[in-house]
Amino acid sequence: MGILTLTADCPAPMQLRSFLRGKAGVSARTITRLKAVPDGITCNGRPIRTVDTVCAGDVICLHLPETCDLTPNPALNVPAVYETAQVIAVNKPAEMPSHPSMLHRDDTLGNWFAAHYPDCGFHLLNRLDRNTSGLCLIAKTAYAAHALRGSVRKTYFALVPNGLTQAGTVDAPIAREQESVITRCVRADGRRAVTHYAPVHITPRCTLLRITLETGRTHQIRVHLAHIGYPLLGDALYGGDCTILHTHALHCGELCFPDPETGAEIALTAPLRPDMQAILEEST
Repeated sequence: MGILTLTADCPAPMQLRSFLRGKAGVSARTITRLKAVPDGITCNGRPIRTVDTVCAGDVICLHLPETCDLTPNPALNVPAVYETAQVIAVNKPAEMPSHPSMLHRDDTLGNWFAAHYPDCGFHLLNRLDRNTSGLCLIAKTAYAAHALRGSVRKTYFALVPNGLTQAGTVDAPIAREQESVITRCVRADGRRAVTHYAPVHITPRCTLLRITLETGRTHQIRVHLAHIGYPLLGDALYGGDCTILHTHALHCGELCFPDPETGAEIALTAPLRPDMQAILEEST
C-alpha cells in the first residue's frame, strides 16, 4: 500500500477534490482509483469524500494499493543512493537493462526492485539503456510518479576520442534507421533532438564530456556524438572504439528533482564507474 500524507495549505475551506487536483497536483485518474479503495482517502484519520470540505492544517492521507508484478530476483545487486517513502534513487550498473524484455526476463532493474519492494509500484522516471550506468529514479507510488513527471533533470558523462576541446550543441532530428528496430540516425524527417556538451577533462587519448539534454530521444547522446564524429568509446552500434572498452562509456552522474512530498530540491551524484575512471587515469 502506497501512502502519501498531505497537509492542507488552503487559505480558505475548499472542496477536497479541488485541493487534490489544484493544490496537490493529483491526477483525476488517481482520484478515481482512490475512491474505489476502502478508506482510500482519509482526513485527520477519518474517511472523507471528494465532495467534502477541507481546511488549512487538515492532514490528508491517500492510500493507494501498489504492487510490482515483475519477477523478483533477490540475487541482483543495485546500490541505493537515496530513499524516501515515495521514491528511491539507485546507481544502476552497466549491462543491466531497466525493464524486462524477451532476452532479459529476470536480470533487470525491475526484477531487483520487485525482490526488495513487492508492495510498491515500479515507476521508472528516467530509463537508461542497458549499457548506460548511473543514477535512476524510481517512484514507488503512482502519485509520486505523476508529481515528478517532467521535473527530473539529468547530467551525463561520456568518454569520446580526443579532439573535442570546446563546448557545443547538437540540434539534429533523430529517426529510426530504416530496416532496424534498434538503431537510430540523424535524418531530416526525424523528431527534433537537442544535446549540449562540454569537455571537463582532456587527455591525449580521450575526452570526458559533461552532457545535458533538452529532449529525450532513444539513443540521443550516442547518435548525436557519432553524428559529429565523436562516437562513445565502446559503442559498437554507432562506430565507437571498442579496443579499450567493451561497454559504451556513458554514465548518468547527476540527478536533480523536487521531493514529491515537501517540494525540497534533491541533488544526487554518482561517481564515474571504475572502467571509465581507469581509462581517464591511464590516459593522463
